[in-house]
Amino acid sequence: MNAKRFYITTPIYYVNDVPHIGHAYTTLACDVMARFMRLDGHDVHFLTGTDEHGQKVEKAAETAGMTPKAFTDKVSQSFRDLVPKMGFSPDNFIRTTEERHYRSCQALWKKLVESGDIYADKYAGWYSVRDEAYYAESETELVDGKRRAIASGAEVDWVEEPSYFFRLSAWQDRLLKFYEENPRFIGPDSRRNEVISFVKGGLQDLSVSRTTFKWGVPVPGDDAHIMYVWLDALTNYITEAGYPDTSAPNWKYWPADIHMVGKDIVRFHAVYWPAFLMSAGIAPPKRVFAHGWWTNEGQKISKSLGNVIDPRALVDEFGLDQTRYFLMREVPFGNDGDFRRDAMIQRMNSDLANAYGNLCQRVLSIVAKNCGGVVPVAGPLIDADAALLAKASGLLARLRTVLAEQSFHEALTIVWDCVGDANRYVDAQAPWALTKTDPARRDTVLWVLAETIRRVTLLLQPYMPTSTARILDQLAIAADRRDFAAWESALASGTALPVPQGVFPRHVDPAAPVVAKPAKKA
Repeated sequence: MNAKRFYITTPIYYVNDVPHIGHAYTTLACDVMARFMRLDGHDVHFLTGTDEHGQKVEKAAETAGMTPKAFTDKVSQSFRDLVPKMGFSPDNFIRTTEERHYRSCQALWKKLVESGDIYADKYAGWYSVRDEAYYAESETELVDGKRRAIASGAEVDWVEEPSYFFRLSAWQDRLLKFYEENPRFIGPDSRRNEVISFVKGGLQDLSVSRTTFKWGVPVPGDDAHIMYVWLDALTNYITEAGYPDTSAPNWKYWPADIHMVGKDIVRFHAVYWPAFLMSAGIAPPKRVFAHGWWTNEGQKISKSLGNVIDPRALVDEFGLDQTRYFLMREVPFGNDGDFRRDAMIQRMNSDLANAYGNLCQRVLSIVAKNCGGVVPVAGPLIDADAALLAKASGLLARLRTVLAEQSFHEALTIVWDCVGDANRYVDAQAPWALTKTDPARRDTVLWVLAETIRRVTLLLQPYMPTSTARILDQLAIAADRRDFAAWESALASGTALPVPQGVFPRHVDPAAPVVAKPAKKA
């Protein structure tokens, strides 16, 4: 029987600059989701990559004194290098400068022409090179003598040129009907409401070609035009699936289960993209989820302020899994979040070192010291034992539910609630004191705790794959028993365990002020 397929994508990242925390955040969310679904028996395809065409890239390359291709080769590699640095596990990394992508884009264009949704005319209006987006007059304003897009603050220029248009106006009612019939298509609800309001406000036909620069996919049959960068970029998702060859091996993954995006590009994914696809007779994706933005210590992140957060620097200073955990734990996914150094250190020390790490270390150390270094034998269970085991056993079903809604933060909250119960159980049962009074009871307590740690650690693998692997090693869990098919395969008494080692050390911030100790009285 074939495993259920699951196709998840990041947006492909624009190569006008190097990766920052926003790029890492989106890809991390996809990575956690992909890893969870693989552990849960799905046939997963996880795609990321780079968007390399457009006027903005052409200008950035010119500024750097490079050809567009040499420039995109260099910057695309910086995104590829982020993959191992952040522990991401994509199945492929796509570039829009690949030959297969040109074929896919041009095939889609021909389908849109055949459907009657593309026509030639002239574009006259406001265009932002930075956003690669067209804006209506009502979406712009004058600021300090310069016209800018109200939503993003980017400068806009008046553009007049021959253009091909996509009949987006004809899709207003069909899109609204699609949203109504597919209530989970856009998440979270705030973004869904925003998109529906935008579409109800009236859709204008969309300019889908440019003639004033050449760095892009040529329009088939009219080389004077190149495709609008968003039509080109969005097509990557079906390029990877093999389009236009619907017999390609990867076509089995389409339609995508989730396009994960930042909130600034939800309109392109939830309005333009389904309209393009349905016009071409292709099924739209099942879900588009738009997350929020990060600020840095309460300030908007910008190069001019010099406060851009480099995810590679976070990993170097705090550790890979610590960085992954903080980004997924600190902010409800979908909301805006503020990166604070003190909050990260607090999470590392409180959640990881004190709660989870200390639980693992002290339980396994007592087993090593008092049980001959093997998994102890569980005797009769009392109510407290059964309650903790039941809570741990129920975690998988709960996480399946919340992660289906991309509630990464809530999933970790649920797991840490169980970790807290386990720590309180240790204190209440005091297995160290039972060594002299009731060794059999001590062994039962330790087995319950070790089994709870096993289940918790299995579920934390998508978030912290390196650290959890070390803990599962210390529980002597075989590599082929670490997926959710082994969820009910409890620890076998008598299994030899290695000497336990701490996994989450406390973090001492070298930037923290040194507090002098009071002098001793004479």
